Amino acid sequence: MTETPRREDWIRRRIAGWRDAAGRWTAGATFFLLLSGLSIYLLPFSVFNQHAVLVHTLAGLLFLIPTVLFVARHLAGYLRFPLTHVNFSGWALGAMLLACTVSGLVLTAEGAFGTRITYLWDTVHVVTTFGVLIFLFAHLVPLWLRGGRGAPDAAAPAVVAGLRGHQRIAFGAALGMFLATGALTVLARPMALVNEFPPDYDAEAYGDKGPFAPSKATTVSGGAIDPRALSDSASCGTSRCHAEIYEEWLPSAHRYASLDAGFQAIQSVMAEQNGADSTRYCGGCHDPISLFSGTKNIGVTELTSLAGYQEGVSCLVCHAIQKTDVAGNANYVIAPPVRYVWELLDGALPAFLADFLIRVYPEQHIASLSRRMFKTPEFCAACHKQFIDEEVNQVGWVQLQNQFDNWRASRWFTEGDAHQTVECRECHMPLLVSRDPAAGDAADYNRHPGDGQHRSHRFLGANQYIPVLAGLEGGQEHAAMVEEWLKGEYPVPEIAGKWRNGPAIPIELDVPASVAPGEEMEVLVHITNNKAGHDFPTGPLDIIQAWVEIEVRDAAGAVVFHSGTVDESNFVAEGTFMFKAEPVDRYGNLIDRHNLWEMVGVRFKRSLFPGSEEVTSYAFDCVGAREGASEPPRAESVAVAVPDGTELQSPLTVTARLNYRKFDQYLLNYVFGADSGLTAPITVLSAATAEVPLIAGSR
Repeated sequence: MTETPRREDWIRRRIAGWRDAAGRWTAGATFFLLLSGLSIYLLPFSVFNQHAVLVHTLAGLLFLIPTVLFVARHLAGYLRFPLTHVNFSGWALGAMLLACTVSGLVLTAEGAFGTRITYLWDTVHVVTTFGVLIFLFAHLVPLWLRGGRGAPDAAAPAVVAGLRGHQRIAFGAALGMFLATGALTVLARPMALVNEFPPDYDAEAYGDKGPFAPSKATTVSGGAIDPRALSDSASCGTSRCHAEIYEEWLPSAHRYASLDAGFQAIQSVMAEQNGADSTRYCGGCHDPISLFSGTKNIGVTELTSLAGYQEGVSCLVCHAIQKTDVAGNANYVIAPPVRYVWELLDGALPAFLADFLIRVYPEQHIASLSRRMFKTPEFCAACHKQFIDEEVNQVGWVQLQNQFDNWRASRWFTEGDAHQTVECRECHMPLLVSRDPAAGDAADYNRHPGDGQHRSHRFLGANQYIPVLAGLEGGQEHAAMVEEWLKGEYPVPEIAGKWRNGPAIPIELDVPASVAPGEEMEVLVHITNNKAGHDFPTGPLDIIQAWVEIEVRDAAGAVVFHSGTVDESNFVAEGTFMFKAEPVDRYGNLIDRHNLWEMVGVRFKRSLFPGSEEVTSYAFDCVGAREGASEPPRAESVAVAVPDGTELQSPLTVTARLNYRKFDQYLLNYVFGADSGLTAPITVLSAATAEVPLIAGSR
């Protein structure tokens, strides 16, 4: 039988194709890339699959140029041949390979240099992987089954030899890559964590209440967690993925929950009085990494040696919580997240590989660290609700701060109606324009996944002092934002329609239209909780001070009356109208050093429930220009005579201010020493001014 020139050319090309070294290695790389890709996509997260991702990526890069050259040359050689099913599957295979290669390159670049992969490109890569598998099968299997059939007797052995050589090299190369992946799996394991308590840890200090008592916090295993499993928040920022969120967290109250010098000093007193074990009570909320690692030996070790001392409530502490209970006192269950192979190793290369894996193989990262539970007020309640139990004060249960129940009983909560409810995160984690991979949230009723915003992790609240005092990164900027926040001036557009504009806690004056000699003058001050979603003030009211300052001057600037002054030692004057609490111990002594472990009750408390108003009144004597209150402010109205013969110039200007500071001066002096010169900044939350004319008869 005489072969036509085209037939002879086809046979020569077929033999050359089977013998082509680049073709054989290209086929081997393709087989490995297909199978490893299917393993990554279909099988559970594992150490093997993590290494498969790395070898898959490396193989794709190494064989990129040889593959492109071979496929281009191979397809070009068959342009003038009829479009048989083999040729068609070859052309379709080439198109799928091109799309798969381009999408793989984009994903590799995004994993190496970006902050996240683009899921459209990821979808293209997955779909074309299955396309390559289908058309590769359709293209090669018929040729493999045909073997040397159809070729001239003289050429058949060459075809068969080329085919077998092709298969041997291709499968051998793929097997070699899988063996390399297996070797990496054996040799490069995740860092071994030691989830054991130190030898000196007393896990039974509180009997059968658990190894972390008196804190309500516990672990899924009931045992210790290696501090490395919950720390290293910096890696969230240095990876570029969550750089914005990390920078927000750095000066936040969550970050400095443990390193706060005031907290540590007070905690040390607790350890001296009741033993180091007792400070576990504080650990679940303030110092969870040292609590769960069993290194919370306050008074035994240096504070700076505490595990997690610099991180407080780290990124992973919050995001590793599995379950919470609204009972409070850190009533949550935590489990160390599964870490990627290279995450905990030191050095630039391990850091690069860990970040790359998290970006291109993110399913485990997302599934373990992002839950709907984190977005609920009940999640916050685990720590933002506090009580003293009998095992702490040796007397009985006493409620302390309780933001959660305050909020739930307030006008800001309407069960089942997100449009009427303002949740914790809506206030304290306002939306910010973002490049963060976590931007967007389909679970928010007023958001969508691609909205380009994330929730601020500054957790803006009321502490305008510690970030600056501790010299934290971005502390000054953070404190300035807190000042805005306290005044109600920080913009939160997404909930602007849910509350009234203006100060968070507005203050208003009620004064007479005019005053004449011998007439009675009445001055009332109204304070309203406009925007706070819980009591104002909230938190430890034995520390926090919020008070009304009222000043009356005549037209010449002479001081007629001044209440709520702060003296040269930074103490607020006696008799000032103040929002605070006065807790007491079992003997009736005032709890004035934040020694809450001795608290059994409260002898006085004044705070504003959401939406409620407080009214106070003032009396002053206009005999002359001097400072001082004639008597302590009282809750009822007071009539005051403005006597004739005083040297006052009309009109009288009445100014009222609502002042706030986070730390009582007595406590600061106790913690840092009276000669430290430290005093907490005072923020004027709101102010009001009114004029009262002095009519005929006054001078």
